[in-house]
Amino acid sequence: MSGLAILAELLVNGVLFGAMYGVAAIGLSLIFGTMGIIFLAQGAMIVLGGYAAYWAFRLLGVDPYVMLFLLLPGSLLVGSAMYQLLFRRAAAMQDKNTSLLIAVGLSFMLESVMSLAWTPDPRSITTGYSSGSFQFLGMNWSITRTAGFFVALVATIGVTQFLRRTMIGKAVRATSEDMTSAALVGIPPHRVNMIAFAIGIALAGIAGCTLAATYTIDPYFGFLLSLKALIALALGGLGHVGGALAGGILLGLIESGSSYLLPGWGDAVGYAVFLLVLMFRPQGLFVRTVTKT
Repeated sequence: MSGLAILAELLVNGVLFGAMYGVAAIGLSLIFGTMGIIFLAQGAMIVLGGYAAYWAFRLLGVDPYVMLFLLLPGSLLVGSAMYQLLFRRAAAMQDKNTSLLIAVGLSFMLESVMSLAWTPDPRSITTGYSSGSFQFLGMNWSITRTAGFFVALVATIGVTQFLRRTMIGKAVRATSEDMTSAALVGIPPHRVNMIAFAIGIALAGIAGCTLAATYTIDPYFGFLLSLKALIALALGGLGHVGGALAGGILLGLIESGSSYLLPGWGDAVGYAVFLLVLMFRPQGLFVRTVTKT
């Protein structure tokens, strides 16, 4: 295989794999924007969505991409209930430390419950197209990875349009910019927090379905996903939906290229880039800076 072909394949794999990080990062971005916390249980919620897709396929024969549409409303309800039961009181007191500790505890609890319920053994969904691919531009494209990329793209566009064109979305944006001012003009902060949190959990469910359709899952994979989503969020910029997807794709490209050039060092290079961005451009790579004169 020529050097150009290898480069093209690395780019394609990086983009397709990084899109999954991007969806997880968008959910983190929404929750951080309104509540001001890094929701470290996002990865565990993604894995839980993956198990929902796995068991729906295993027991009922439901295709994971059909399960996307079935899981979406359920995830919204779960997210709403989770906010009301676990985070509403801490959010009312604007106690970010307590909210963060609740998220960490929730992550560990979900890992333990999933491990006890379904054992730590890796699980995967094997469909008729799982190992399938198609030819495009002279390269083999994985069907499931390509489908995951388009799901991520549609989710990003959907969230962006929701925030820009709906009254509720504009309220979410206003609250993320200045909660006190938003409350003064009549925007109910708890309702906005609940909506943003529910959408974040729904995105976790979407990411879980695409994850289970493409890769193996286990109960302890969630922490790594949360960490990668956090890196993607830092690369793209906090509170920037499109930047979160771009940050995830960039992280996928970094890991893909470094794993080829430095086998076994893909994660380490990704973490190093994360630290460099935090030191030299903490606002993110895809957020414009405004200079005051």
